Amino acid sequence: MTQIQPKPLGPDAVGLQLPAMTFEYTDRDVILYALGIGATELDFVYERSLKTLPTFAVIPAFPAMTGLSAAVEINLVMVLHGEQAFRIHKTIPTRGRLTTTGKVAGVYDKGKGALATVETETRDDNGELIFSNSSGVFVRGAGGFGGERGPEAGNIPPERAPDKTVEMQTLPIQAMIYRLSGDRNPLHIDPDFAKMAGYDRPILHGLCTFGHVGRAVLQEYCGNDPSRFAGMSVRFSGVVYPGDTIVTEMWEDDGGKVLLQAKTQEGRVVISNAAAEVK
Repeated sequence: MTQIQPKPLGPDAVGLQLPAMTFEYTDRDVILYALGIGATELDFVYERSLKTLPTFAVIPAFPAMTGLSAAVEINLVMVLHGEQAFRIHKTIPTRGRLTTTGKVAGVYDKGKGALATVETETRDDNGELIFSNSSGVFVRGAGGFGGERGPEAGNIPPERAPDKTVEMQTLPIQAMIYRLSGDRNPLHIDPDFAKMAGYDRPILHGLCTFGHVGRAVLQEYCGNDPSRFAGMSVRFSGVVYPGDTIVTEMWEDDGGKVLLQAKTQEGRVVISNAAAEVK
């Protein structure tokens, strides 16, 4: 692995290459991820005719995203996952070895914090591009360096009732299952750590909520066929607690685009400025 000398988080960090990460997995990992985001359909949890859920694309890329701390000087305690997008280029296999490369694509000054965007590409051993990801990492306290604020958020749903709505109740142990797919941040399991971070109890991973929203789109617009799911982008806007119900609202747009918003059962918006592309 190439050693990188970390740079300050600012415009000079743009273009920095992140360490390449290799991810090996089997059908067991694909099934465990599916269970982690609440799936029970046999195609996603039974090896006989197993298919990989499209949102699994975030799992092999996650270690590369966390490699941001090797490229820039950031305090990991101050980091929040702000945005996530992915695009599928080839059907994700149910087992294999994938290599992810990435770079710092942008650093924006948000005043009280900074938003760093990381773009990654994930390829198989033949060098074929399987999927790409874009992650927005918000670093509290790192703003004020005089940089650009970045593009305004888009994907705003229309002011009318959604075309489709799907409710999915999470399990009280949902975060305990999801963390076994790689994100073992104690914020999602340790009550004492959660209180130190300002929450009264552990919260659900944002990417677990992301997976539930992806499942809703896959169910309603793709007939649970992963080959019809091209990609999705979201902004994380609020907190979900294990046991909450995630209500995904969907509005049909032009060209196979579906605008999205997700709330908890109390109406608290947790995913906004979101859209999926379907075939």
